[in-house]
Parts: sequence; C-alpha cells; structure tokens
Amino acid sequence: MAENILKIRDDECVVLNSSDDGFEIREGKSLSWLASGKSPSKIDLSSLRSGIEPWLTSLFQSEHLSLLVGTGLSYSLSKVATTSDTDDKATDTIIKIGKPTSTDSKKTSMDIPALTEKYRENILSSVKDIAEKGRRGNANIEDTIRVINELLRGLEILGHSKIEGEPTSEHLAFTELKDNLKQIILDFTIGISNIEKSIATAELSKREEAFGYLVNFLMSFASRSGTRERLNIFTTNYDRIIEAGAELAGLHLLDRFTGTLAPIFRSSRLDVDMHYNPPGIRGEPRYLEGVARFTKLHGSIDWVDTGTDIRRIGLPFGSSDIKSFLNAPGLSDVDSRKVMIYPNSAKDRETAEYPYVELFRDFAAALCRPNSTLVTFGYGFGDEHINRVIKDMLTIPSTHLVIISFNDTGGRIIKKYEELGRHSQITLIIGEDLAELKTLVDYFLPKPSIDKASIRMSELLRQRYSSIPKDESPQHFSATMGGVEI
Repeated sequence: MAENILKIRDDECVVLNSSDDGFEIREGKSLSWLASGKSPSKIDLSSLRSGIEPWLTSLFQSEHLSLLVGTGLSYSLSKVATTSDTDDKATDTIIKIGKPTSTDSKKTSMDIPALTEKYRENILSSVKDIAEKGRRGNANIEDTIRVINELLRGLEILGHSKIEGEPTSEHLAFTELKDNLKQIILDFTIGISNIEKSIATAELSKREEAFGYLVNFLMSFASRSGTRERLNIFTTNYDRIIEAGAELAGLHLLDRFTGTLAPIFRSSRLDVDMHYNPPGIRGEPRYLEGVARFTKLHGSIDWVDTGTDIRRIGLPFGSSDIKSFLNAPGLSDVDSRKVMIYPNSAKDRETAEYPYVELFRDFAAALCRPNSTLVTFGYGFGDEHINRVIKDMLTIPSTHLVIISFNDTGGRIIKKYEELGRHSQITLIIGEDLAELKTLVDYFLPKPSIDKASIRMSELLRQRYSSIPKDESPQHFSATMGGVEI
C-alpha cells in the first residue's frame, strides 16, 4: 500500500493510502472540496481531479509563473521510455545526481575508485559532512567536485602545483588528484549522455509515448496567452531533455546564449522576446505564443569554458563520444575539467561562481515578485542555495509554491514544508500514485489549450444549455479552459 500526501487550497495535509480500488484517507481527515465536504471511503483519480486540476489551472494563470525541474523528470521520462531493466549506467547516473526514488544505500553512496589514495579518506569525509549539513543524507557528485576543487586550490596555495627540479611527492599527488577530477567529470558527463541515449534509442512506440508526455507536460505550463508574462523554466539537470521536449513541441526557449554555430553566454540580461505583426493590423507587434525563458542553474554537459567565454557546443542528444566534440578550432585548450557543471571546475575565472552567479540572480529575480507561483517537479530540496530563494519568495503574501514529487526520500520535503511555515501558500502533491508523470498529465495538469474559439464555444454552450447555476455546480471549478472559467 503506497503512501501519498496531498495538500491543496486551505486544507491541511492529507495522507492518501492507495490500493487497487482507489485511495482512502488516513486518520479520518476529509477533503473539503469533495461533494458535500464529505470524503467517501474510497476515492478514485477522477474524484481527485475535480479538486486538483482546477486548483492548478488557477495557479498556472498567476501573473508570474515559474517551473523548477529536478532529476525527477529525467527519471520519470526514462521510466516511461524504457523497461524496468533500463540501462544500468544511465540509472546509476540519475542516482548519483539525486534520483528521488532511490532507497538503496549502497547505490546512493559515492563510489569513486579513481580517487588518489593520499587524499581519498579526507575527501570522502568532507563530502559526507557537506551532505549532512545540507540535510541531503547521501552525498552527490556535486559535493565531491566541490571538495576536490577546494582541495586543489589549497594545494596550489601551498605550492604543490609548482615544480623545481625533481618532482616531489606532494607535486605528484597534486597532479594525480587533478587527473582524478578530469576523469570524474568525464565519466559523469558520459553518464548523463547515457540518460539521453537510453531515451533516444528506446523502442519507437515507447520513445514516442515518453516524448508525448514530455511535450504535454511542458505545454501545460507554457500555454500562456501573449498578454501574460513568459513562463520561466529553471532546472538543476545537466541533460538536454527539456530542450528536446521543447524542440518537439515547437516551444521557443530564450536563454542567455546568443549565436548560431557556437552560442556564447552573455552576462547582460536584455529583455529579449519574440513578437509578430498580425497581417492587416497596424500598431505595436504582438507577443508570440509558445515562448518561455530557460535557465540551467547548474550548467549543462554541452557548456564549455574556452578560457575567455562560456560557449555551448553542438553536442547531439544522447551522444556517446563527448571528447570528440571538444576537438575543434577554438577548443584546443578545453578538457573535461572545463565542462560547465556545477560547481565550476575551471580555476582561471575571475570568480568560481561565474556563470552560476548570473543564473541564480535570474532565479531570484523571477521568483521574488508579487503574484508569483513556483512549481517544483522532481526537486528534492537538497540545494540550500535554491531553498533560500524559495524561502524569500514566500515572504511575499501573494506568492505560492506547488511541490510535486514522486516521493519524499529522507523526509526533506515535509521538513522543509514545516520549516517554511507558510502553509496557506504551499500546495503538496507527493507520492508515486499522484506525482507520476503519466498520472499528472492525464488527470491533474491543465490541458495545454489557449484556443479562444474553444473558450467562446464552451461559454455559449454553458449559457444556452446549462440549467445549473454556475456557483452551485460541483463541476464549476473543473470546467476551465486556458485558465478561463466556463
């Protein structure tokens, strides 16, 4: 019997136990939005949809809407596209970057056989401490890269990177550790590419099904009329699954990169957008629909530091040979350490936070505004630098946080929910029976419709053929299209 947590509107948290014939509420609590305010002994997905879907539809039409995607999306899509015996390398990589459903302590513990013995125990001990302070439980590969970077910098200060005459044991250990970091990052980027490859090479019918759900998932958020502010998509993932889905959906993504052959990261944040001129109409251009702003908070496997710029290379989706794409003019000095995954492993930047400081500034600016809604999907609240911004956002009374997660490994989400304290501003949809990608798209997420003709037709049908007053209809809230009541 699986356990799910639901909290919408002004209700308190309700635990739903699932079985073959539906859901039952634990501890005798009720869902106020069900018929007559009473909860039957068994509740099906359609009944839950009558409350969840209209609530999400109204939130998605907030003045400012942002979507934060974690590793849960990569795992969910891989689960749809492949069988339960999915590629081990891809699955292991998802686990290492925080797969939300992992309960195997042997798999989630960091395994770094290439690490030099001289510093191995010190590094692993420090990595463990960082994970505990961040309340993540198990360390992830970002913790490891961060510790090795700090150790290399400290050894440089001590002069271990310099060589005069015969190489000393300290210099040899420094060189070995530097090579270790290169290999760790290279193996990790290849593992991320395997995630993409496992989806791209799946059986045709399964692949089409997976990308179909991904497209509908993205368009449920991005289907905002041109008069609304653009959707902001943020992700901590390094793969290009969102980019692939947006390409299939015809969704235009605006990020900080400019150019065509080798786009370059720009620090200037101009308010670039996409407009069109309606035929036969004079006046100001109109906003083009199907446009979103996109930010990869932790970098990407196709971002590289060329020494003077951050560039995006033309790495095909699911490529199994990343090194060959670094063998190009202008990238002669680029190795795996220059791949821009958080935290930056390159030492020759003015600040180790570049370009991430720019990206997090965009994140804070998008969230901390009145009438703003943030939806998190597959994010386990293990990054305190992100959690701080979310906490600041909720200090504005008109903001709202929607947490959608396959499960709550380690209880981090509920702990964060209690810690934030602003329960009226938070919605929870947690559990494998509620937050699974297929269930979300089929039942709970608003349908991606901004068709004005359909809205007008539904309004006419309601006026002409409905005998039930709108305010008394139990289906009133679910009868919405594009955020407009019908």
